Amino acid sequence: MTGTGAPVGHDDGTPSTSTIRVLLVDDQALLRMGFRMILAAEDDIEVVGEAGDGATGIAQASALRPDVVLMDVRMPGTNGIEATERIVAETPSSRVIILTTFDLDEYAFSALRAGASGFLLKDAKPGELVGAIRAVASGDAAMSPRITRRMLEMFSGQLPQDGGAPAAAATGRDDPRLAHLTARELEVFEALGEGLTNAEIAGRFVLSEATVKTHVGRVLGKLGLRDRVQAVVLAYETGVARPS
Repeated sequence: MTGTGAPVGHDDGTPSTSTIRVLLVDDQALLRMGFRMILAAEDDIEVVGEAGDGATGIAQASALRPDVVLMDVRMPGTNGIEATERIVAETPSSRVIILTTFDLDEYAFSALRAGASGFLLKDAKPGELVGAIRAVASGDAAMSPRITRRMLEMFSGQLPQDGGAPAAAATGRDDPRLAHLTARELEVFEALGEGLTNAEIAGRFVLSEATVKTHVGRVLGKLGLRDRVQAVVLAYETGVARPS
């Protein structure tokens, strides 16, 4: 991350320095207040702003440059999907966590495709909320790639591609977006598309976890992806990963 408040992460996903700056975007004032109270108890997290709708959230993200945005997916006016897309494009140093009421939400899936780094249930426990914010701030994802895979299997055939056109035929390894990957990096990308952890990838290819971590970093960098969740989404969009 390049934001001024960006923390340096440990291997366990816990930032080691600086303060994580958070923006709350939700049309329910009581929910925002609850989140603020939970986060106020953490020494390494600061709520820098609030917004009651997506349009205000976009403006606040641009002005405040938070490290993490907690974004309600269902709001009147500018919803969380559109707001996420705008924030990811206009304020790339800010990462978005989608707030939703159930774990297989078509709106949350659309927000992941728009660039969110994961989603969190609104009834999550305080520790889960704090852990998700720290994970995303350190460059990880706020949800299991396996949950992303489940969402893709449920919704990828139903939702239009960018621009509203029907889903194009999958091209798999021949997709031009993957042209810069080496043979090994392509194998790792395919494994990411399956939702495998670094340990599972290491076991499959008989590599050390440190080597896998290096490969994963190169794959994300070459493909311009923010995290592993985005890798799963791209794997489905390119046809490298397919519903089981």
